[in-house]
Amino acid sequence: MTLPDQRVAVCGDWHGNLGWARTIARVLPYLASDVTTMLHLGDWGMSPAEIDEVFAETDIDRILVTVGNHEPFDQVSPLLNQNPGHAVRVSKLTWILPRPARLAIGGRRALSLGGAASVDRQSRIEGLTWWPDEAITDDHVAAAIAGGPADLMLTHEGPSGTPVRPVREILRTNPHRFPKVALEASAASRARIAEVWDAVRPELLAHGHMHVPAGGQLNDGRRVASLGRDGQEGNLAILDMATLKMATPSLAIIRGITERADIDHDWRIRNVAESLHDVTLDGLKPSPQALRDAQDYVDGRRTLEELIEDVRRRHTRNPDEKP
Repeated sequence: MTLPDQRVAVCGDWHGNLGWARTIARVLPYLASDVTTMLHLGDWGMSPAEIDEVFAETDIDRILVTVGNHEPFDQVSPLLNQNPGHAVRVSKLTWILPRPARLAIGGRRALSLGGAASVDRQSRIEGLTWWPDEAITDDHVAAAIAGGPADLMLTHEGPSGTPVRPVREILRTNPHRFPKVALEASAASRARIAEVWDAVRPELLAHGHMHVPAGGQLNDGRRVASLGRDGQEGNLAILDMATLKMATPSLAIIRGITERADIDHDWRIRNVAESLHDVTLDGLKPSPQALRDAQDYVDGRRTLEELIEDVRRRHTRNPDEKP
């Protein structure tokens, strides 16, 4: 799969939360109106028909899912086995990626390797809420390495030896008191991810699973981004494919945009009209640039923060510069 996108949305761990999916669908046009592709890092659990409906009014035209551990593998595995090495389209928007999958996004080489160990396996029912197919196998590892180097690695499980300090702390302290056998399975799973990570040496590895929004960097420059779960800080990130840097809007910003999303267009028009009216009352006439800025704001092409930064850049100078 080859995609031209220069920026993509990255999310993880929605766990079938349709309300959270609606929240993301409502804020994305305001946060990143140019984004048309979403990369999801597993524990997806969404109804394909419902997700198509949720994103119908957005510019998102594909959602590529790296499988997690809490997936209905009784449905997912047969689809992937019938189409070895190929992404499987399960709705207008949704594609399930094979294990592993190779993609080119914005000229960058991406590797997807799904799966993880369920540390809560003891509380689940095999064949109903848990499936052995969640495991990352030796075959998955060998195939991923055989594909050669990658710039970006997309996983559900994080790697052992992670530079993400909050993840290391959770693994060290085991705050949920998972049993020893579960921790051993988790360690083996993370070791498989690390084996691939060390072999293909991506500049950035992004994963979910741990429900810890944080990042870290190794001495060799490789970075790891751990995303939060649905409703949590750091669940949504906007990834620039040129730089492989991620911007993660805060939960407060996401909620704030959501609360006024339905009225936002009228809200912007009203505020722009009031601002221009104030200028007129002062005996001044808006400049052509001000009118263009106002229209960009009303149409949603630029945020207020972007406009303020542009004005600051145009109208400030260093103190030692001549007027």
